Amino acid sequence: MTIFNATKPLKSTPFSDFFCNASSREKNKVYRQVLKRATERQQAVMAKAKANRASAEAEA
Repeated sequence: MTIFNATKPLKSTPFSDFFCNASSREKNKVYRQVLKRATERQQAVMAKAKANRASAEAEA
């Protein structure tokens, strides 16, 4: 009986390969794109909520 269980190495994925092997410049480019898209989606959600709130107040 062993105290420590030996784990088998996991297979690498393209996602993990990117973060292990990409240059800082490449990572920053991806981060900027992700943050830009997330911000756009968040702004769309906020605009929709604002429009829904305005229509609900108009009905009241």
